[in-house]
Amino acid sequence: MAISDGAALNRWRLVLGKEAEGSMPLRDLRLSRMDDALDFLYSREQGEDVRQGPGGSGASSPSVAHWLSEVRTLFPKETAEVLQRHALDRYQLTELLSDREVLESMEPNQALLETVLSLKHMMKGTVLETARRIVDKVVRELTKKMEQQVRTSALGKLDRSSRSSVPSIRNLDFKRTVRANLSHYDLENRRLVLEKVHFNGRVKRYNPWQVILCVDESGSMMSSIIHSAVMAGIFAKMPMLDTKLVIFDTSVVDLSGYVDDPVQALMSIQLGGGTDIAGALRYCESLITKPHRTMVVLVSDLCEGGPKQNLYGVSRDIIESGAKLIALTALDESATPAYDRSVGQTLADLGAWVGAMTPGRLADFMAQVMRG
Repeated sequence: MAISDGAALNRWRLVLGKEAEGSMPLRDLRLSRMDDALDFLYSREQGEDVRQGPGGSGASSPSVAHWLSEVRTLFPKETAEVLQRHALDRYQLTELLSDREVLESMEPNQALLETVLSLKHMMKGTVLETARRIVDKVVRELTKKMEQQVRTSALGKLDRSSRSSVPSIRNLDFKRTVRANLSHYDLENRRLVLEKVHFNGRVKRYNPWQVILCVDESGSMMSSIIHSAVMAGIFAKMPMLDTKLVIFDTSVVDLSGYVDDPVQALMSIQLGGGTDIAGALRYCESLITKPHRTMVVLVSDLCEGGPKQNLYGVSRDIIESGAKLIALTALDESATPAYDRSVGQTLADLGAWVGAMTPGRLADFMAQVMRG
């Protein structure tokens, strides 16, 4: 059988569903996962009894979250949107949107965070409040993990604002020491008893580098959006960095006012819509004040919705100004990119750095740029 014939049979098997398993088995794990995802939704056409099976009690709420995650992972964006719309409109699969207790019962993790961010525009009231708490919990866990990666990176070694254990008077953190020991104030003798003394590393707080994170908010970039928002919050704490955060689709939203609050930044995104990378970069160009000490970090799959020549033009302008243009096709723990390789190659030819990175690798790369 030709490969094309096998692919056609697989497509027909997915259309016909599990009832055709005996005569047309699926032997590929990914296709089997797709089959399970389609069956979870469309077996409802045959009624609840058929879908649940003997002794069944219906799909559990965690399986709804798992199904949404599988749909985003396994199917193209357009197909995933159709499946999600069918789930909500045709089959009223609204547990995640309307039941606070269901949402609270789920394990907060990045997969659930992605689901919440995908559907938050349909939530309201106590459900939305619960969703925000989930976002906050997962973001705090991600921040803790990623801060450790940054501290051990070359960028972390450049950050002399970190605490120092060297007991030198010129490194004394006076304000933090006083705050930490206020509970030990001796009222009778009217003196502060120091049980713990804190020291700073010696830091130069002038002439910081400007970092502009420009993030594509299309649904396919969800994991990278989350990591970008968290990284912006970490960068905002580093005195040698002046950090801006910009998100875009066909419009541009400057979230620099929330750069130190990744939860609010994530709750502000609106997934979907077209993509105007050129317009976003043109806005970022307007934020540049010190070109030779600026990094514009574009996080995008580079699937430009407008004329590509506009994208190449603004990219050339940024690079020729002396600023560094870094096009990250993925920014997450797996750093597995899916992007327009033709656009990526053209940007690289113009002088941009193009590739996928983990957060720790980005911190190392930024340190290399700053060291010259």
